[in-house]
Amino acid sequence: MAAVPTGPHPPAPAPYELRFDSGRLCLDLLATAHPDERLTSPDLLHAWLVGAGLVPGAAALGDRSPAWLAAFRELRGHVAQLVRGELSGRPAPAALERVNLLARAAPPAPRAVRAADGTLVRSLHIEPDCPALLAAVARDAVDLLTDPAVRGALRPCEGDNCPIIYLDMSRGRRRRWCSSEVCGNRERVARHRRRAAALARA
Repeated sequence: MAAVPTGPHPPAPAPYELRFDSGRLCLDLLATAHPDERLTSPDLLHAWLVGAGLVPGAAALGDRSPAWLAAFRELRGHVAQLVRGELSGRPAPAALERVNLLARAAPPAPRAVRAADGTLVRSLHIEPDCPALLAAVARDAVDLLTDPAVRGALRPCEGDNCPIIYLDMSRGRRRRWCSSEVCGNRERVARHRRRAAALARA
């Protein structure tokens, strides 16, 4: 089959839609469960795969089905157990075994091809199947959790009732929220309201 060219990522998603700001592929998958289920159809899963850079927008993924949704949600649950277990010191052996199993499949094979303007762009040899895409995310989780330096940058968002986990790669490791525009802005608004209420009572 001809190479499948990869295009640029789509525009930044609206807050609490599909988000790609956690710093890692597997953590972006975790974010699809908050505040509600985001992977509700094969089309939305396709949109996530494109946004995550796993497939180009032109990839049809013709055999995707509701079974793909179930598979990605299952992987998401296992990765969540592993990542949160690392943060809380609670191992999740069953989840670890499953993620390791999924990581054994070959991920999508990349290749470089010439674009119309002569520059090299990333493409895929063939349109990947579900196990290949699951493997890419599972391998990202394995890489994340086995790299002490990267694992040490895992942070839970400090926003109220926000379960999102991200990599804090900021200078001085001072990042507090999954998104300054979402949870950070909510905290600033709440702080302003508390100050205004205190002044009103004074």
